Amino acid sequence: MSWLHFNLFFYFYNMEDQNNNQLNIELSEEVAEGVYSNLAIITHSNTEFVLDFIRLMPGVPKAKVKSRIILTPEHAKRLLKALEDNIEKFEEVNGQIVSQDERGGFPLNFGGPTAQA
Repeated sequence: MSWLHFNLFFYFYNMEDQNNNQLNIELSEEVAEGVYSNLAIITHSNTEFVLDFIRLMPGVPKAKVKSRIILTPEHAKRLLKALEDNIEKFEEVNGQIVSQDERGGFPLNFGGPTAQA
């Protein structure tokens, strides 16, 4: 099995200390393929956030969790800030992302018309 290697530069902002650190990360081909998800369920306790990623398919009444990520509250907040930053950069290049909430209606309309082959 071959591994993909790359360097990731990350910046942690700390009120007392700002460091530019380099981290070597290995990414297997299997993990690099990713897992498609169109629904996330987030739960939390006082010590952790649990992100369950699910793939819903039209016309299928059952869905399975495809991936689960467990984070400390501090890392969950860092993830939120990183997502906000990346969405802002994406929208600068590609235009505003319009969410289904802004359009009205549920993202996966299971009651609507179906495709025919």
